[in-house]
Amino acid sequence: MSEQSRVVITDFLQDDLEPERRILDGTAEVVALDANSEDELVGRVEQCDAIILYHMLTITRRTIERLQRCKVIVRAGVGFDNVDHAFARERDIPVATVPDYGSEEVADTAIGMALALTRGIHLMNSRLRSAEGPWSYAQAVPLVRLRGRTFGVVGLGRIGTAAALRAKALGMDVLFYDPYKPDGYDRTLGIRRAETLRELLAESLVVSMHCPRTDETHHMVDAAAIAQMPRGSYLVNTARGAVVDTDALPDAL
Repeated sequence: MSEQSRVVITDFLQDDLEPERRILDGTAEVVALDANSEDELVGRVEQCDAIILYHMLTITRRTIERLQRCKVIVRAGVGFDNVDHAFARERDIPVATVPDYGSEEVADTAIGMALALTRGIHLMNSRLRSAEGPWSYAQAVPLVRLRGRTFGVVGLGRIGTAAALRAKALGMDVLFYDPYKPDGYDRTLGIRRAETLRELLAESLVVSMHCPRTDETHHMVDAAAIAQMPRGSYLVNTARGAVVDTDALPDAL
């Protein structure tokens, strides 16, 4: 009888992994580590045939160079910025992602955040729960009518497209910036294209970030970018945190 493969799931363990164990039953042994840092992988992944990781840790060169028989690293999500995929390629270890992971849920969250901000939902709920006087819409002014206002999407991938369609259903004028989308994509969805990020920022009531974290997008929203946004506009980031220079936010605001 041949030896079973060994699949290591490194982090973010939320359940008993029944689906993984059932699907791989008879093919691979599933090992759950529940690690919180790369240091906790030492001595525990070297003999694995595959690694599945979420977002609680990063796998760098120092881990990859110790892998003796690993055939694939799977990032259980859309992004792969927490894996040194360039060095993995040098070691002939493919790095895969799950492109459809959370697309609907993240788009829902982006729209939910936009509604909470523009309609004062969270603010009024907090005031009611803390008994800060009788309810009044004046507590959250200025409230913004969304129909006809511009919803700017930065990055029109699966999640960005899903968010754009939701904003369009609310009657918003959807504008997107994504230099990698071919001409005509805007017409297919019935939305508008911005030729530059600056153009999108200057026109949008809500700017919703949906681009991957790369060297090109790192801190693409910085103090200078925020200065281009109209007073009273809103920034929603459900992408990687590093696409926004959070250190620049206090002074920029």
